[in-house]
Amino acid sequence: MSSLRPSPVTPTVDFDRDGVQHGFLRLPYSRDDSAWGSVMIPICVIRNGKGPAALLTGGNHGDEYEGPLALYELARTLDPSQVSGTVIIVPAMNYPAFRAGTRTSPIDKGNMNRSFPGRPDGTVTQKIADYFQRELLPHADIVFDFHSGGRTLDFVPFCAAHTLPDKALEQKAFAAVAAFSAPFSMRMTEIDAIGMYDTAAEEMGKVFVTTELGGGGTSRAETVRIARRGILNVLRHAGIVAGAVETGRTQWLDMPSGDCFCFAEDDGMIETMVDLGEPVEEGAVVARIHSTGRTGVAPREIRAKMSGMLAARHFPGLVKAGDCAAVVAVKVD
Repeated sequence: MSSLRPSPVTPTVDFDRDGVQHGFLRLPYSRDDSAWGSVMIPICVIRNGKGPAALLTGGNHGDEYEGPLALYELARTLDPSQVSGTVIIVPAMNYPAFRAGTRTSPIDKGNMNRSFPGRPDGTVTQKIADYFQRELLPHADIVFDFHSGGRTLDFVPFCAAHTLPDKALEQKAFAAVAAFSAPFSMRMTEIDAIGMYDTAAEEMGKVFVTTELGGGGTSRAETVRIARRGILNVLRHAGIVAGAVETGRTQWLDMPSGDCFCFAEDDGMIETMVDLGEPVEEGAVVARIHSTGRTGVAPREIRAKMSGMLAARHFPGLVKAGDCAAVVAVKVD
């Protein structure tokens, strides 16, 4: 990394200063309406002496709202006298996407969660990723990145971490997941982990925890409550914020293989045959795709490749070939 040119991002906060600071990560961005303009990404640093550090992010995808709602409030209300160490809060990581309400950036169509390690001389999204990779992740002991399904997926509300080659790191991550105490806790499998923020943090030896808290391009009162309560639990668990973890019942889930995922092979109108949280048997029809081009055509069936529980579903009424139609997870005792 030392051979790379410096990051163009300038923070207006001091990561080594005690107290509460509200500022920006300022990224120069010359454009038609502002020749010497900047992307101003809100950031909050709450520090009280030496101790562990947490990096908390939302808005990695701009159409997911539980994280920003929880983190903007945490930045406003967290009492620094209750902190031992540092809390770095970036409520809307891909700020251009967040402002547009889209998954990817309207500037360069960059998917932040597929842009790591980024480039200091790349696109706007790559420059933001590079700053996180080189400047913010090294500050952190624990990294928490909020997600939900955005406009195209809907999930049962769960907190998650990945199975890892480093079992000691994996154990720390799953302990933080348990502390979050969502209704469901997931041992998560990714379709493709290349370029992910998750992977960048884990390869640096950081404890990485994430969520999927609903979806549909909106939030619900229940899922926002889960996010706000859960992030304080994780900070307490990590010894960064004073107080006891408010434990609750969680159902552990596992995604043991790629057979969890069901994909559409046709365009059309999707009919969900199983609701979120309901049991699914191997071979059962989880969705049907109806032709919209003509009448008299029988719907194509999408069948589960394994038994378990429906953990996620395609959200919009129309689907395209290749879209994820459903995700089945296995309950773990």
